[in-house]
Amino acid sequence: MKRWLPAPLLSAGLLMLWLLLNQSVTLGQVLIGLAVALVMPLLMAPLRPPAGPLRRPQVLALLIFRVGGDVVLSALDVARGVLRGGGTPPRGHFVVVPLDLRNAHGLTALAMITTVVPGTVWCELAPDRSALLLHVFDLDEETAFIAHYKERYEGPLLEIFE
Repeated sequence: MKRWLPAPLLSAGLLMLWLLLNQSVTLGQVLIGLAVALVMPLLMAPLRPPAGPLRRPQVLALLIFRVGGDVVLSALDVARGVLRGGGTPPRGHFVVVPLDLRNAHGLTALAMITTVVPGTVWCELAPDRSALLLHVFDLDEETAFIAHYKERYEGPLLEIFE
């Protein structure tokens, strides 16, 4: 079954998307949508990376809640920094964060976390994956930020993926 339908949820989503985009549920549109939904995952299967190891799902759940809270708090901090206007301007800096995490899935998750948290931008990953260049919107102390970043995000991802 996996050989003919490698990603059943993706196929269902493609069929629904096809029908929604065409705004029609005629027999012809359903057949074309089924063809797309069955053929595209088969064609794209070689491009899909193998599933990553997930060693500690409870840590993942805690990390998701932590990131959600950080997104809200960081959005408020960035908004406060933007709205203070003529006062003290934000102290934006580039920060090099040394990494212990080397797993491709873990680094991908770290990139998504960094991107979704307002005030931080993932700029560059060293070719050997040993360091990460971030831009931080408003930075007080670089060493404290690096310790905070590694403890809150990289540490749990190390537990989950390595």
